[in-house]
Amino acid sequence: QVQLVESGGGLVQAGGSLRLYCAASGRTFSNYAMGWFRQAPGAEREFVAVISWSDGNTYYADSVKGRFTISRDSAKKMVYLQMTSLKPEDTAVYYCAARPPGRSYTSHRGYEYWGQGTQVTVSS
Repeated sequence: QVQLVESGGGLVQAGGSLRLYCAASGRTFSNYAMGWFRQAPGAEREFVAVISWSDGNTYYADSVKGRFTISRDSAKKMVYLQMTSLKPEDTAVYYCAARPPGRSYTSHRGYEYWGQGTQVTVSS
């Protein structure tokens, strides 16, 4: 049984920082990519960042590039999203997801496993 569990969300003022955590369990993800998505009320689920388990290569949405950093600890099966210079428009539920080989990095349809999400609220 694959399980992804996010944590670390909360309320922060604009300009502040938060670190999100994603704990993966239940299978080996060595050939997967791990992504973060977010979804604001009434909006589509939006790609944020992705990292390859095997080589650590990363890719970011333009809206977060330079402010967010995705990383992973393969031994602990943990994925992190360090968010800095947060803006009110970053407010959303943030989801961790696992993408099998050969699928789109940036479309939520390319991801096979999802966590339950963690709320991030940025106040102005």
